[in-house]
Amino acid sequence: MNPLRVGVIGVGHLGYHHARIYTELLETKLVGVMDIDEERAASVGETLQVPYYSDLDEFLTKARPDALSIVVPTVAHYEVAKRIMEKNIHVLIEKPVTKTVNEAEDLLKIAAKRNLVLQVGHIERFNSAVQYVRGICKPPFYIQTRRLGPFSSRVADVGVVLDLMIHDIDIILSLVGSEISEISAYGRSIYTEHEDIASAHLTFKNGTISHILVSRVSEKRLRTLEIMEKERYITLDYESQDVSIHRCIRDNGMGLMEVIEHPVFPKHEPLKMELQHFISCVREGRQPMVGIADGKRALEVAIEVLRQIHNNMVSLQNSIKTSR
Repeated sequence: MNPLRVGVIGVGHLGYHHARIYTELLETKLVGVMDIDEERAASVGETLQVPYYSDLDEFLTKARPDALSIVVPTVAHYEVAKRIMEKNIHVLIEKPVTKTVNEAEDLLKIAAKRNLVLQVGHIERFNSAVQYVRGICKPPFYIQTRRLGPFSSRVADVGVVLDLMIHDIDIILSLVGSEISEISAYGRSIYTEHEDIASAHLTFKNGTISHILVSRVSEKRLRTLEIMEKERYITLDYESQDVSIHRCIRDNGMGLMEVIEHPVFPKHEPLKMELQHFISCVREGRQPMVGIADGKRALEVAIEVLRQIHNNMVSLQNSIKTSR
């Protein structure tokens, strides 16, 4: 079977790794990279020894890709994806899928009409530890996630909700499998005009409660997921891909003894697993594990979280003015 012709639009930090992995996969042939920053496009193209472009139309005409990764700023996702899909090219679009829910719905219609694969880049779904936990997880009654790290100016077009929290929103939605009944959220800006730290509580109709904390102003780097079930407490480290399972057993009727299990399972590079999945979906004509409907649902929740944060910040500012 001939390799699938693939390309990458937007070869910044993450886009470069999309392109790198495509050169490593036997099922794909990287036919080019494109970035509006001509120097960056040239640098990546020369490093990976593939054609490079700074004009989208020229890229599509000369490279003739079958499938593309879109790794451009969120504000440009919709227009770029729409132009590409209207040329019958399959797309993997990085999270968040679009800036608005209406844009996501429009892309969904285009993909359905043209029978295209449209995958959303929620990379944590392909984390080996997450996939292991999904296979053993029982209905949880509480989930807590923490995604913290020091400040970096690399991501400036969005705040932590669309940059970081949306990962955890997607994971929690996939694990709980119930509609949300209530959302409350708080946040504040520290170094940028967007929220740099945020906290959200999600309550589900089946009774599950979840708490999400994200920050890009923490000196400590942390990426964890904790799940409370009726008889187990599961912890997951996204970065090390380690899982611990805690349970208490009765010690001959004299009391409780904690038992901790550390399951062993194969660990893989999440981005490589994500791109391999995308390519297999294109080849087999099947829907991806994280499709546009998943991306749209996570975006809807993230937008409501942002609305709550904005309202609470305005309320706090008014309260401060009144007290003066």
